[in-house]
Amino acid sequence: MPIFAPTAAINLASRALGARTLSCSDDFFGALDRLIDDAPPVFVPGKYDDNGKWMDGWESRRRRDDGHDWCVLALAAPGHIDAIEIDTRHFTGNFPAAAGLWALAGDSVAETPAADDPRWRRILAPSALKGDAGNAFMPDAAVIAAADGRAWTHLKLDIFPDGGVARLRVYGRPASLPAPRADGLVELSSALGGARAIAWNDAHYGDPRHLLLPGLGERMEDGWETRRRREPGHDWCIIRLGTPGRVAFIEIDTRRFKGNYPDTCSVQGVMAPRMADAACVPQSLFWADVLTSRKLGPDAFHGFEPDAPAILSHIRFNIFPDGGVNRLRIFGTPCAVE
Repeated sequence: MPIFAPTAAINLASRALGARTLSCSDDFFGALDRLIDDAPPVFVPGKYDDNGKWMDGWESRRRRDDGHDWCVLALAAPGHIDAIEIDTRHFTGNFPAAAGLWALAGDSVAETPAADDPRWRRILAPSALKGDAGNAFMPDAAVIAAADGRAWTHLKLDIFPDGGVARLRVYGRPASLPAPRADGLVELSSALGGARAIAWNDAHYGDPRHLLLPGLGERMEDGWETRRRREPGHDWCIIRLGTPGRVAFIEIDTRRFKGNYPDTCSVQGVMAPRMADAACVPQSLFWADVLTSRKLGPDAFHGFEPDAPAILSHIRFNIFPDGGVNRLRIFGTPCAVE
């Protein structure tokens, strides 16, 4: 798990969400792609490759000049940045002395800006790092959004002078919802639109935040899976939608779960956009039924219309009695919050 994770933000530098590494000055010891992996960094004693000790992160060679190393990445979606984590876990004698961060507001995350692009703007001045630690920083309040109000699309990380960083996590808020489907419905539950799993009772095998990711998880661990229940009750998670909306269709995908899918499921919901996250668990006991009990099958896509039209800001997804779900998608029409 991340060492520093604001509850009201998502990691815009997440590979699972679609962030991409683009270029770097050097990655002799550790491939740049590892910098945005979603799994926690690991240390493998005795593991070496052709260039030396294998490390789970981005690591440059030792510099023998007066320069410094850098890398460029594209965010998963245009967004506003609230907090930064530069994770140096397992880098004890080879971490950078300091790091700084630049951001660029391009026309699209599909761009590939150069390291010397004049549009870069500094959002974190060079700051001292600790080794084998999570290093948390807040950007200057004046640069959370670009000067012209546009969202950031790319980042450039400077490390001084060289060394290794296990993970870069950039917490913030996507600037817009995903594009509507052909039928005009928007995925209100997409993490790329700011939806968040904010509470759950069990995540023994798979994190419920995976339910909101784009695409389809390739393995069971890429979805939400609970332990085998040995007592009465059922498992659940609570999701704050990216924006309140009128729910029109619900997709529940159990693909990859063949002998461990839930038997049935249900959905409850509420329209309370200003409700504090901490209040959601006790309040969810009283939320209205949106989708009453539905039978689920193994390794399959399931699509349901809600029992009645409802405008919601939060949902509670219940699975009976336990098991695993690959993805949950709530489609509807966004509604303005008064």
